Amino acid sequence: MERFALSLIALRLPVAALALLLMMAAGCEAAPPPGRSLAERLGYKATDRLLIINGDDFGMCHSANTATIDSLTNGLMTSTTVMVPCPWFLEVVRFAKANPKADIGVHLTHTSEWQVYRWGPVSPAASVPGLVDPQGYLWQGVEEVYGHAKADEALAEARAQLKRALGAGIDVTHLDSHMGAMQYNGEFHRRYLQLAVESNLPVRMGSPETYEKAGFPSIRKETQALGLVFPDRLVHEESPKPGETRRAYWKRIVTDLKPGVTELYIHAATLTEESKATTNTSKERAEDYELFTHDPEMKDLLKRLGIIRIGYRELRDLQRRERAAAGK
Repeated sequence: MERFALSLIALRLPVAALALLLMMAAGCEAAPPPGRSLAERLGYKATDRLLIINGDDFGMCHSANTATIDSLTNGLMTSTTVMVPCPWFLEVVRFAKANPKADIGVHLTHTSEWQVYRWGPVSPAASVPGLVDPQGYLWQGVEEVYGHAKADEALAEARAQLKRALGAGIDVTHLDSHMGAMQYNGEFHRRYLQLAVESNLPVRMGSPETYEKAGFPSIRKETQALGLVFPDRLVHEESPKPGETRRAYWKRIVTDLKPGVTELYIHAATLTEESKATTNTSKERAEDYELFTHDPEMKDLLKRLGIIRIGYRELRDLQRRERAAAGK
C-alpha cells in the first residue's frame, strides 16, 4: 500500500488548467536556458552522474526518525521529507533546529495508510471534510482521497502542512507527495504545482519515461515553464527482479544511473517493536537503512563509479536564482 506504480492515467491537465496555472505564476516564462542540462545549470558537467538519496516518511514514528537522522548524519542520504501531521513531527523539529543545514522538505501527507497507527489532518477537520474518514483520520488510500475530497481541500491541507513546518523553524528545501496523492489526478497535481510556485520550492516529478508511457509527455516541460526545478529522473516504478535481494537491486540501480540528476527514495527505519507494529514493511525499511548508512560496499560503489551525491537544497537555490533573474 505504501508504494504505488506511477500510472498517471488520471492525470489529465487540460489546456485551460495549464493556462490558469501560468496566469497564477504571473506570466512567468522562467524555463531553463536552452541547451544547458540541469547538471550544467548546477555547476557540474553534463556527463556527471548526480544522485539525490531522499528519505521519505521522516517524522512518521521514532524508528523512522532514528534511522533518518543517522543516515543524514553518517550515511549516504542527502535529503529527507517530513510528514507534518504525524505524532513524531516535533522530534524532526528538534533535529532541524540543531542542524539548520539539514536538507529537509515536506512530504505532503493526505493519507494515513496503516491499520492501527493513524493520523488526521493539520487543518481543522471541519475545513477539509473530504479528507477525513468516519473515524477522523486521513483516508488510508489515494483512491479514497479522490473519491471523497476536493482538490482545493488537498491544497488547503498542503498549505497548512508547509506553514506548520516553516513556522516550526524548518528551512524547507522541497516538496513531494506521500503515496503520490497529489500527483495521480490532474486537478490535485495542478494544486501541487501551484503550491510549489507559491512557495518557490522544487518538486519531485516522475521520470520522462513514466510520463511518456502514461500519455503525458509534455507535463515536465509545462512544469519547467513555471520556473520549477526537479530531477531529470526518479527511481519509482523499478522494483527487485524475482529472487533479487534488496541489496542487489539497489546496487543495480546505482550502477545503471545515467548522466544527469537522478532521485531515489528510501523509507529508512530501525527494526524495532515499534516499526514492526506500525508498518508491514519494517524489514525492507531496516534493510534500506542499513544499506544506505552502514554498508561499506555501497559507499565504495558510489565512489568507484564517480557518482556525486547532492541534495534538494542545491535545486532550490538554482530555482530561486533563475526565477529571480527572470524577475519572479
